[in-house]
Order: sequence, then C-alpha cells, then structure tokens
Amino acid sequence: MGIPDSDHEIDARGLTCPEPLMIVRHKVREMSEGEIVYVRATDPSTERDLVSFCRFLGHALLESTRSDGLLEFWIRKGG
Repeated sequence: MGIPDSDHEIDARGLTCPEPLMIVRHKVREMSEGEIVYVRATDPSTERDLVSFCRFLGHALLESTRSDGLLEFWIRKGG
C-alpha cells in the first residue's frame, strides 16, 4: 500500500499516556471526514490507545510502523 499522504501532522514524541491520545482526539474532531493525520510518538502504549480509538470511533488506521522506539501512525477520519 505504501505510506499515505497526510493532511495533518502530530509530533507526540516524548509525551506519555494519555497525552498522545488526547492530542489525536482533539485534532481528529477538527478534521473533515476522509482527511488523514500522521502521528509520531515514542510511548509504547500509544499503539494500543490509537488502535482502540480507531476501532471504537470508526476511524481507519491506514498504516503503523515501529522502528528504533519511534512509532508512526496514519489515521483517516471516518464518518
């Protein structure tokens, strides 16, 4: 599939749970349906939080990567 282009970016590196999730929630509320946000984080619990966030609220986790402690996520806002 490849890395999707994003409409928004969030740098949550160095922040700990629940801060990355709260920042993503706030940003997604401002976005239009179909827009994509790219998130960088370092707290391992962010992966669990964002997977659950997407599943429960109907957003699509398009891609996620983990490399050398850096977590990256591409989330498309659902309807």
